[in-house]
Amino acid sequence: MPLNDFCELRGHFDHINSMKRIAENVKNSAYEIIEKKGATYYGIAMSVRRILEAIVRDEKSILPVSSLQHDNYGISDITISMPAVVGRSGVEGTVPISLSDDEIAALKASADTLRKVAEEVL
Repeated sequence: MPLNDFCELRGHFDHINSMKRIAENVKNSAYEIIEKKGATYYGIAMSVRRILEAIVRDEKSILPVSSLQHDNYGISDITISMPAVVGRSGVEGTVPISLSDDEIAALKASADTLRKVAEEVL
């Protein structure tokens, strides 16, 4: 289901402004955490807690987690964060999402950047 359709089912219609607001909030979340807690590791800890909760409770929740890609949007053999079903076995499946050609190109560029960094480290 396209994201905009899902949002409309939940009563959210101002897609462009909402996406801009969400992107800005995510971009600035580290500063907010530092301001309130003094360090960003609290934000990381909350994310880890949420993922572990999904595993322990076998929730089958959809979470944006890093997993090895197997020809997902033409990307293979690199670990990137994508929506996935998380349950007792960890990542139990990927969630297909509709992406525009520009979004797929940007995703591939991100994967290529990660691959280059990994090659430099190894």
